[in-house]
Amino acid sequence: MPAKAPRNKTIRLTKAETRRLAAKAVKLKKKAALEEIVNHIIWQDAFKALDFLPDACVDLMIVDPPYNLTKNFGGSVFKEMKDDQYRKWLDKWLKKTVRVLKDNASVYICADWKTSIAVPYAAGKYFMLQNRISWEREKGRGAKNNWKNCLEDIWFFTKGKDYKFNLDKVKILRPVIAPYRDGDGTPKDWFSSGSRKLRLTHPSNIWTDISVPFWSMSENTDHPTQKPEKLMAKLILASSDEGDVVFDPFVGSGTTAVTAKKLNRRFIGIEKEKEYAALALKRLEMADENPQIQGLEDGVFKPRNM
Repeated sequence: MPAKAPRNKTIRLTKAETRRLAAKAVKLKKKAALEEIVNHIIWQDAFKALDFLPDACVDLMIVDPPYNLTKNFGGSVFKEMKDDQYRKWLDKWLKKTVRVLKDNASVYICADWKTSIAVPYAAGKYFMLQNRISWEREKGRGAKNNWKNCLEDIWFFTKGKDYKFNLDKVKILRPVIAPYRDGDGTPKDWFSSGSRKLRLTHPSNIWTDISVPFWSMSENTDHPTQKPEKLMAKLILASSDEGDVVFDPFVGSGTTAVTAKKLNRRFIGIEKEKEYAALALKRLEMADENPQIQGLEDGVFKPRNM
């Protein structure tokens, strides 16, 4: 493995580490009890592993499935499909998840602009659509004959009408442009922090405060579609409580599981690629030493670069 630059914090694995960590992953051959799989990474194809999960064990499911693009994920290539074929692919695994979710469970499904067309049609068969979050993915190259693609969506569904949403856990710290005061001179809905005037505001469904992991960030990996821990933290804090089970059937480099662990939730992750399953397990080990989530300080989400 070539040496990294001094400030490059990208997490990588040696072959020996991959073997050691992959040996810790779970493989299922029959229906499992929750205690056999919770706080574990399942190294297996999700289409098979889903059949072995217990009923009604998941409080929150976060899914970052392969988008409808041709992309190399370690040892396998996901090939772009026609729109109707991709919807059928989504349906094939989505219908398997209904059984494992509790009645008050929430579901978040990540998508790019093109995949977004298919998600509500597929997931809407099984879940109640609550909202669509759009977030700015600021990384990416420009295009000569098109708009730069830096927008992704997260579709918010629930299994039923009764669900959790912890508003006070996901309020955002923002600078105050017009610091009004009440008649007695006290700040109106803002406070001072040094020379700055700030307020906690309700989160909207447009997020511009997310930094995609890059080489100098300690959470960065070589996974081609890694999501930021801050992104997952918002979803987990909003839609689950401490001790709840957070499930990701395409866990990839482990961001959902790692963030759940850092936020005192239990987790279940499924990943079919050996190297990514091992990478997720390494990050889970590292979370014991560094429980911090970049951009989340003292329970408050801060704007990018603040």
